[in-house]
Amino acid sequence: MAGQNPKIYLLPNLMTAGNLFCGFAAVLRIIEGSVNSAGEALAGDKYKEAIAFILGACVFDLLDGRLARLGGHESPFGREFDSLADVVSFGVAPALLVYDIVLHDFHKTGWVIAFIYLLCGALRLARFNCLAADPDHQISSKDFEGFPIPAAAGVIASLTLFMLWIDEGQRTIGIWKFGLPALMLFLSILMFSRVRYPSFKAVNWRTQRSLPAFIGLIAVLVFSALNYQWMPAVLFVLFLIYGFVRPFVSKALRREIEDDDEEPAEPEKPAPRDAT
Repeated sequence: MAGQNPKIYLLPNLMTAGNLFCGFAAVLRIIEGSVNSAGEALAGDKYKEAIAFILGACVFDLLDGRLARLGGHESPFGREFDSLADVVSFGVAPALLVYDIVLHDFHKTGWVIAFIYLLCGALRLARFNCLAADPDHQISSKDFEGFPIPAAAGVIASLTLFMLWIDEGQRTIGIWKFGLPALMLFLSILMFSRVRYPSFKAVNWRTQRSLPAFIGLIAVLVFSALNYQWMPAVLFVLFLIYGFVRPFVSKALRREIEDDDEEPAEPEKPAPRDAT
């Protein structure tokens, strides 16, 4: 009905608000790190805090869609709100982070590289929203076509954290800085590629796994927390590589990895949320 107020469901949109807050906090920390550039140790701490907020935004983004699907509370409002939060947390914050740490050395070329990443991320989100609102468009809800922007931000943030850790928290990153611009451009292209990545939407609060698998997952989480300087980078890079090797993985192993116990079904329209 025209003029009707959109439905705003509490829990999913609280998670999206948490995502937006993390992105905003990351931007503030990056600015503070830049202002305190005279003290490299202090600046390095601010950048690490910004990276933690970006990774925290990934967690909130993971939760909001699952809460919406669990309660049957998917909505056009949630889809749009999620995309706006994603632009800040996974577009602006990572671009500003890499620019302030590395790309400023490249002057205007650094501006262009950071903006290309931000632009591709925003265009990807806009494209998904248009396709999700098109009743004639049919795609598989189990896959993302192209690299999702939260994962792209996770790759950038986790690898930057790893490089800062290698360089003892210094503000600059030795020769590694020449790899980050290329990485941002590669991720920008990959977001619009036809490489398919699992959405893991089959994993929800009702997912059941064997006891050994559960213990293994807990062990990975604990090990990642104890080695937070480099383990998130390993996980994000493995997910990045998985999209390229996925077509060569057997269907049985693929279903096991992606926790998909159902047989492939006919393509369906994408869910309104998870606009990544």
